[in-house]
Amino acid sequence: MTTIFNPSCECMDRSELRALQSKRLTNLVQRAYHNVPLYKERFDELGIKPEDITSIDDIAKLPFTTKIDFRNAYPFGLFAVPRSEVVRLHASSGTTGKPTVVGYTRNDIITWSESVARTLGCGGGTEHDVLQNAYGYGLFTGGLGLHYGCERLGATVIPMSGGNTKKQLMLMQDFGTTLISCTPSYALQLAEVAEEEGIDIKKLPIKAGFFGAEPWTEAMRQQIEAKLNLKAIDIYGMSELMGPGVSSECLVQNGLHMFEDHFYPEIINPDTGIPVDPGEEGELVVTCLTKECIPLLRYRTRDITHLIEEPCACGRTSRRMARISGRTDDMLIIRGVNVFPSQIESVLMQVEGIEPHYQIFVDRKGTLDQLEIKVEVSQEIFSDEIRKLEEMREKIMAEIRSTLGLGAKITLVEPKSIERSQGKAVRVFDLRKTDV
Repeated sequence: MTTIFNPSCECMDRSELRALQSKRLTNLVQRAYHNVPLYKERFDELGIKPEDITSIDDIAKLPFTTKIDFRNAYPFGLFAVPRSEVVRLHASSGTTGKPTVVGYTRNDIITWSESVARTLGCGGGTEHDVLQNAYGYGLFTGGLGLHYGCERLGATVIPMSGGNTKKQLMLMQDFGTTLISCTPSYALQLAEVAEEEGIDIKKLPIKAGFFGAEPWTEAMRQQIEAKLNLKAIDIYGMSELMGPGVSSECLVQNGLHMFEDHFYPEIINPDTGIPVDPGEEGELVVTCLTKECIPLLRYRTRDITHLIEEPCACGRTSRRMARISGRTDDMLIIRGVNVFPSQIESVLMQVEGIEPHYQIFVDRKGTLDQLEIKVEVSQEIFSDEIRKLEEMREKIMAEIRSTLGLGAKITLVEPKSIERSQGKAVRVFDLRKTDV
């Protein structure tokens, strides 16, 4: 049953919502211009003043913000409030450069908790539920984001964090877990270990899982729902915007509701920066209308999606974003062909006998790019005769060639031979980068 945590906001009349967005944007622009040197500089370069922005219709006049801006401003250069008003800091891992640091005022934490409570409501969560939170705690926003949102909802949170899988399973049984939050790949690992331990995870009272923080496909959703007997809810967020709670699927599972009173979405052409036509796919850009510590304008997420404007059967009036189909910056270019890892996953998940664990390797021999995909097969298939394994390998090769328009080496590996992740799964290894 669909639960709407805050009906007055989530079901707001669209014209009222637009008026609220306009009011919040004009306030946001004033705070950004007068308190963040980067934005004053960008406004001055563009020849615009805060007074030029009078409604949400003016948003395309504003400059973009990128991850590079966060890195150049490291650690606190984008903060618009005195440090005495900052009650929380989070940061990215910084594996590809300087971490992106985000701060929160007391009101920011309240807003964040509210948006995550709405997320849990989208998946049917109520104050009667028990959420086992298997996202990592610490500087990563996943753990504490879900934690505070669950408490805002009034449900019971088990702050388990990631890993320690056998204990996760024990607590699920002993504490009566009804909701789970973790990465989708870890959900599959929970199912796998449960089977090894002789636990019928499908008989546990878990009714919904909230999965995000890594790319996943519709086919992987079907595997998760079949193996765990729950509703797999796609959730979205990133630390630069707030953390989890920017948008979420409801039980209809047809796009993720943007919580538009706080996060205003646009879709742009990633090459030109110009907004695309309604319903057209492009790069998601988000303006955080109510953030105090970092008044973020038009943040380029690099995520590829499109917006769905048709009403949802759940009753919420917000626009929805389609499942992320790729990223502009993790797109692989192989022999001149644009390849998103999600395309490969979609092919693999359609093949019977394939486990949802794979790795993609891109290398260069001489001047020619080479693509290899290692994928686990089920125990039944692996124990079968070599001829059937070869038939499966050739079938995958043909499907990959049909989908991507290029050939790939397919290596079938035995069950459980690909390392499992307790956080974000690392599936792409672009070895060409080490050659330069």
